[in-house]
Amino acid sequence: MIDLKKLKEELEDKPVLIFGMGKTGNALVKVLQKAKIPVVIGDDNPDALKNIKGKDIEILQGRNYDFSKLGALLLSPGIPLTHPEPHWTVKAAQESGVEVIGDIELFSRALVGHKTIGVTGTNGKSTTVSLIHHILKTCGVHTELGGNIGRPVFEMDVSKEDTAIVLELSSFQIDLCPTFRPDIAVLLNLSPDHIDRHGSMEHYAEVKERITELPPSAPGHKEGRAIIATDDEYCRKIYQRAKELALRKITEVSCGKELSDGIFTKEGILYEAINGKVLEIGDLTEIRALKGTHNYQNAACAYAALRAAGLEAEPIFEAMQSFPGLQHRQFFVRAINGVAYVNDSKATNAAASAVALACNSNIYWIVGGRKKKTGLDGLEEYFGNIKHAFLIGESSEDFAAWFDKYGMDYTRCGTLEKAVEQAHNMAQENRGQPGGAGVVLLSPACASFDQYKNFEERGDIFSDLVEALTEDASS
Repeated sequence: MIDLKKLKEELEDKPVLIFGMGKTGNALVKVLQKAKIPVVIGDDNPDALKNIKGKDIEILQGRNYDFSKLGALLLSPGIPLTHPEPHWTVKAAQESGVEVIGDIELFSRALVGHKTIGVTGTNGKSTTVSLIHHILKTCGVHTELGGNIGRPVFEMDVSKEDTAIVLELSSFQIDLCPTFRPDIAVLLNLSPDHIDRHGSMEHYAEVKERITELPPSAPGHKEGRAIIATDDEYCRKIYQRAKELALRKITEVSCGKELSDGIFTKEGILYEAINGKVLEIGDLTEIRALKGTHNYQNAACAYAALRAAGLEAEPIFEAMQSFPGLQHRQFFVRAINGVAYVNDSKATNAAASAVALACNSNIYWIVGGRKKKTGLDGLEEYFGNIKHAFLIGESSEDFAAWFDKYGMDYTRCGTLEKAVEQAHNMAQENRGQPGGAGVVLLSPACASFDQYKNFEERGDIFSDLVEALTEDASS
């Protein structure tokens, strides 16, 4: 449950400044007003303040506010805390000795009687938390999912006892959590990302590493558990430091090597090793929603977290098999005469599309949109998996020149509607050829803003078009 009285006492009845009025800011207004905690709101965009509902809400006017009278500054994760330079509200709060925190930190201080599972990493966070949430539900555990996945934590229902709270945590959110550390902390992987907001890869990794630590106030040692995948250099170093400090129990996870203690995968088979004894858990290659090595890592880390939470191996893997996957992330829409139709609209750059291209063969690839700086560079190594490309959006001419350079077959389609129609017809005509029936794959490697408001709309339209296709191979 959430103890609002406890929250109010901790803030000493002082007003709280909520800066950044998106979904998270609005959720904070509601909970603080319910607790009768005075609220001041602000946003760099004045339009964001127009529709805030609630009595006695003060709006921050200019930069002359007396920050010393605040109980805290609740900062949106999208607002710079340190780089490229601290936001002016951060500087003002720090100069006045006012704590700067985020909604997840505040939530943790008001939370009573619930265990938390927190997942971070550069890639795979959403899939992993969604998989953990799905397995918990399937195994009969009441669970709530929130955080960076899009649902503010204060909108979760934690009224039931023993609700397991699963949180996706971005580096921005962790940076605003001076004391909160999940009971079970999962670190998936690290690669350069958000350097503009953290100043360097080293600082980015240091922020991510905090999830594996004990909270500053935690008594004793070895409380909770850290699940650390060690398939990249940064995570290996974090694992070694965590092992040396021995503050928590640690589970190592790897998709690159066999372990004598920990969770690992080999050729898509999931294993659990305990004191040198290795148990085969199941074949991940048979789970359509978890294709590819990146998903094997997500599945292995989810499995490790759920074992740490007390679930048995067999029901975990059984529940894993019914995981539907995430919309717009290599999401299987349907099969027609053996041809799979896959929505990977969230692949908005070449690196993201590389994952899908590596996981499939006989691909009828729908690609294009608003081009990123690197275009399709680096994807030429996957040409052996691609049967034909169908170009959409404003990048079509640039991508056509790129495919010409490498002698790759393509068709200019312009619109997604035309691309789906032509890809479908070609895939159905060629499904008897060697290499399997193939896959019609929307993996644009581009932003969506030339034709759609976001990648979700693009993916939804693709799925609708696919659902409207008939089983008739000649259609």
